[in-house]
Amino acid sequence: MRLPISLLVLSAISAPLFAATPTETVAQFHEALSTGKSEQVGALLSPEIQIYESGYVERSREEYTGHHLKADIEFAKATKNKVLKQSERIDGKLAVVMQETETSGKYKGNSVHLFGTETALLEKQGEKWVIVHIHWSSRKSK
Repeated sequence: MRLPISLLVLSAISAPLFAATPTETVAQFHEALSTGKSEQVGALLSPEIQIYESGYVERSREEYTGHHLKADIEFAKATKNKVLKQSERIDGKLAVVMQETETSGKYKGNSVHLFGTETALLEKQGEKWVIVHIHWSSRKSK
């Protein structure tokens, strides 16, 4: 009887030691946005991240967290984002996660129904994946 309990304790203690996959890291990023955890959002981004959206560029984690992050959190909290398709490709210390999404809800009194695409490039730093580039694009539903 001691062995199963020991295995449970050991697995619970060692679970945080296993690194999240690139796809799990991107999911953690979106979860942190939708729950308003700005510090966790920042921890998942490289200091040199570049974020491309609608022709605009934010060229660092500091620029993003000091400028656009607050609005992204408000939007993510007010809407529901559903991943329709997702793929991941890992090549050594680099990975790309591509998603097609559907977002709906109300934001600032307006109905929202968007289809989006996201490309996230991640780099393995030590035992964790860090997002180094995001490209977002969206369109209104028809």
